[in-house]
Amino acid sequence: MNLVNAKMACAVIALLALVVLARGEASARAATQNGKPNYGRIELSTEPGGYPLLIDGNPAGETSVAVRFLDLPPGKHTLEIRFPNGVRWVRDFNVIAGKRECVKLQYRPRTIAIPRSPCPFPVRVSAPGFVNEGDLITFTANVAYEGERQLNYTWTVSPSSARIISGAGTSTITVDSTGLGQQRVVAVLMVADGTDDPRCRQQANAATRVLKQAPPPIVPQRFDEFPSISYDDDKARLDNFAIELQNMPGARGFVIVYAGRTSRSGEADRLAARARDYLIGVRGIDPNRIVTVNGGYRERNAYELWLVPAGATPPQPTPTVRPEEVQPARRPRRAR
Repeated sequence: MNLVNAKMACAVIALLALVVLARGEASARAATQNGKPNYGRIELSTEPGGYPLLIDGNPAGETSVAVRFLDLPPGKHTLEIRFPNGVRWVRDFNVIAGKRECVKLQYRPRTIAIPRSPCPFPVRVSAPGFVNEGDLITFTANVAYEGERQLNYTWTVSPSSARIISGAGTSTITVDSTGLGQQRVVAVLMVADGTDDPRCRQQANAATRVLKQAPPPIVPQRFDEFPSISYDDDKARLDNFAIELQNMPGARGFVIVYAGRTSRSGEADRLAARARDYLIGVRGIDPNRIVTVNGGYRERNAYELWLVPAGATPPQPTPTVRPEEVQPARRPRRAR
């Protein structure tokens, strides 16, 4: 069979390139001198070319992009091409006289894609520097995680009396600072993506100082203020005052009395004594809890009733008429 017969198909192997052995080409020419070929042919090419070729273990030059003809005697032959990084292509061929086999190889370096781990990832927890006792503290996590897994958020707070009131298991929690004055509240966050990779468990923390709030000042409470029109009206107002004193066992009752601009001399002291006697004798208030004060002068006789809790500063009188402006009325003379 003629080697150049176009009807004979070539087997194309897309792996590595082959090199034509010069010795095979020379023997092929000799074997066709009498018109009867006694060799087989392997047609080789590689993309790219230039790789070392061995035939039956013997160096045979390099491969090329152009097709090269390897004319080999019939029988078993081994072809080897050596590629970079220790890659070898080795095949055994059973060469038959008058037959040809085409081998075309395309070499591409093997690329191994190594998946990029999203870990470790940065975690930061933010919180206010300080709050007043009783305020709510918000701790917020900022996590730059580029993986596809769902993150798990685990918070712990100290001291042990600190209480998470909302957000457990999320990226933001709220902590109640009641009773934590003069202490630091520390929130520690552990973020994990559920894998066994220790780099995928990250921790961060933040702290807030709780300021101790001074107790509100204890101040006296003005209960009532009214002009003295009649004794019956005065007693009705004093009745309400006595009830409130009974509801506040620790408080004292201050009765500030003002004489009018034209009241008789000693009128404020008289009205104060009458109010004290009524509260103690009629309403049953402990005498130690009733304090009367001569407040000076106003336009007309008047009362101020104050509830003064323990520790509070007693109220001060607020007269509106100066003593030198007072014109006491004379008492009518008795008939002789």
